[in-house]
Amino acid sequence: MLNLDTHILIKAFEGSLTPRERNVLTADPEWSISSIVLWEIAKLHQLGRLAYGLDDETSAAAMDQVHVWPITRQVCLKLRALDFESEPADEIIAATSLTHDIPLLTRDFRIRKSKAVKLA
Repeated sequence: MLNLDTHILIKAFEGSLTPRERNVLTADPEWSISSIVLWEIAKLHQLGRLAYGLDDETSAAAMDQVHVWPITRQVCLKLRALDFESEPADEIIAATSLTHDIPLLTRDFRIRKSKAVKLA
């Protein structure tokens, strides 16, 4: 299972992944996201930065195939184990990977420098 950050999920839906990202996602077709990714998608749509929202039939059908991890007390406690500072959503996404011991696929340069987060 892989944990995807918001932009990777969006790029997967749009079909605009890099060849490396496409290979990683093909090799492990079990995808998961932190529940905060849903909030980010809703917010990006509300701000006009994303053409589709959570109610778009095509993207909703695709999102329904992705496992959603809740933001739990354990995830919030894992925030202390992070070795980087970023936006709260990015930190929660990374802490979700730590909590569930699953690799994270991200383009975020701060997270990619992390020694604490296992990357895909």
